[in-house]
Amino acid sequence: MTFTTRPTLRGTFGMVSSTHWLASQSAMGVLERGGNAFDAAVAAGFVLHVVEPHLNGPAGEVPAILATADDPTPRVLCGQGPAPAGATVAHFRSLGLDLVPGSGPLAAVVPGAVDAWLLLLRDHGTRSLAEVLEPAIGYAAAGHPLVGAAGQTVERVRSLFTEHWPTSAELWLRHGRAPAAGEMVTNPAYARTLRRLVDAAGAAGADREAQIEAARRAWREGFVAEAIDRFSRLPFRDSSGRSHAGLVTGADLAGWSATWEEPVRLDWRGHTVAKTGFWGQGPVLLQTLSVLDALDDPRALDPSTVDGIHAQAEALKLAFADREAWYGDTGGAPAATLLSPAYSRERAALIGARASTALRPGSPAGAPPRLPAHLNADSARRAGPQDPSTGEPTVRADGVTRGDTCHVDVVDRWGNIISATPSGGWLQSSPTIPELGFPLGSRLQMCWLEEGLASTLTPGRRPRTTLSPTLVLRDGEPVLACGTPGGDQQDQWQLLFLLRHLVGGQELQEAIDAPAWHTTSLPASFYPREVEPGVLVVEDRLDPDVLAALGARGHTVRRSDPWSLGRLCAVARDPRTGVLSAAANPRGAQGYATGR
Repeated sequence: MTFTTRPTLRGTFGMVSSTHWLASQSAMGVLERGGNAFDAAVAAGFVLHVVEPHLNGPAGEVPAILATADDPTPRVLCGQGPAPAGATVAHFRSLGLDLVPGSGPLAAVVPGAVDAWLLLLRDHGTRSLAEVLEPAIGYAAAGHPLVGAAGQTVERVRSLFTEHWPTSAELWLRHGRAPAAGEMVTNPAYARTLRRLVDAAGAAGADREAQIEAARRAWREGFVAEAIDRFSRLPFRDSSGRSHAGLVTGADLAGWSATWEEPVRLDWRGHTVAKTGFWGQGPVLLQTLSVLDALDDPRALDPSTVDGIHAQAEALKLAFADREAWYGDTGGAPAATLLSPAYSRERAALIGARASTALRPGSPAGAPPRLPAHLNADSARRAGPQDPSTGEPTVRADGVTRGDTCHVDVVDRWGNIISATPSGGWLQSSPTIPELGFPLGSRLQMCWLEEGLASTLTPGRRPRTTLSPTLVLRDGEPVLACGTPGGDQQDQWQLLFLLRHLVGGQELQEAIDAPAWHTTSLPASFYPREVEPGVLVVEDRLDPDVLAALGARGHTVRRSDPWSLGRLCAVARDPRTGVLSAAANPRGAQGYATGR
């Protein structure tokens, strides 16, 4: 029997896995009171805004993928807001900028998370808005013991708050210092915001859907939109070293809403893996799986051996190169070709005995790829010290943890299942809007200020997000929901997990606990957009002989702490028996699964 840090949980009533124990237990409480998986996920999502404010927020975003007990067909919930109407390349160029800043109001997109959670509740939930928001309101008003990483984040940006973002200092430096680990903290302004949404819902009458629509209007057209419109116009210091006003307006909020979309799917070794579309990085996982299949070598599927790690890292590099050339919210990605067996064989033929340090996008159907001019030899060098307010709060290239995004998976006794990855709107992304209790996000940094690219900054289009939830089906029935924080590492860590679980037969917790690794030999999605050719970051629990052999094959192996990489959550359901299972990442001592 393989040692694991925790057991894989099993039961028949309901299972939740998330990146914070309070969110997991809050979701489980909704299930216990008769709610379904979607009610529970919404409750967890709003609790995560409160208890992991350094990792996500109400003005951030959330993509999700789900299947219902009545219809096992996967559906994608898009809670990724687009670039505001005023966000043109010309505007940024007029400010003397070559990259979108990694923090501050100028980097904000239209907030997407709250509207998406409310749309999910309206269309697939069963409980009232008041019931699912009760836990989040309670934690925001009465307080919760803050996780240490959140206080550490505040400490890193203390001077930014005190010198340039006074509204953030007022909320997070109440005693002239960052909160200590376990210190009780409150967010009265956000509690009031949520109560006002509940009040708006209650004023709409007794119909549940009408109540939720009233709350959505209060967010998109009412007091929230008005406050964001006012505050966004104020200039604040950002990662460019200068002060800029934002571009998000009330009209932007009123003109956008979350949507339901078809997923992208790949049939792979008896399973169907479903991901969000090519406006996000999700298909990177599908391309990688397809290339590994094209190698036709069982050794390529083991994430713990020299042959397996080498093959998987090289396949990932190829998929990420295609991401840079072809992925974006343009509708122009050659999806069918990128996932075709013929194209995968063509790409697999590029994998040699030694690690590649080149960025090698393909030419699907003969179309020439185009990469940003920023990705030249100079930008391939490692970036110097980085503004702590920038980028996604994830694992650094050297493996040191700065925090993460969030994730939540839920499955219930009826067979409803969902995987969701909320992120953005971090406390360090932008100044706090005082009357609302949260900041805007900074996802616009993932767009390029160069015309004609797949991910060129364009008003009304979504930035190419890294957020990447996963749903797996077998014989047409959903059997697994999983995901992880981690920016560019999300689909890399999920690849290892799926290979270990679906191919290697490891249980959920065993597959999560196993030593992790990822490559940084790809264009980073976050400011300042660095590349590290040939670098492979590994937990040093991996066999020393394997690490030495990887170095001999040309990989620049960078050792990380033994338990530092990967933030997986997962829930599963066996359609034959109805048995549910769940597991969560032990790294960081924060994520937990619960269920019965």
